Amino acid sequence: MAKMMTKTQVAGHIAAKFEISKKQSAQILEELAMLAAKQAKNGFVFPGVGKLVVVNRKARMGRNPQTGEAIKIPAKRVLKFRIAKAMKDSVLK
Repeated sequence: MAKMMTKTQVAGHIAAKFEISKKQSAQILEELAMLAAKQAKNGFVFPGVGKLVVVNRKARMGRNPQTGEAIKIPAKRVLKFRIAKAMKDSVLK
């Protein structure tokens, strides 16, 4: 199985593809990440890849794996990434 691309490799690929410096492409990636973080509470769409959404989880009962004791897990808000259908179809074929 191939290894996952690092941030440096992604920046290098973008720099080569669009004929810009690696520093500029790294700044674009950082700005995209900051924009996603700022807009995540409203939902953030990365076209063709997926979207970030805030989901409210209900309180539920769980188990302590060491003791087997039942514990109550409180309700909380979590951030999820939902993969776009086109991306799923192209990758999982």
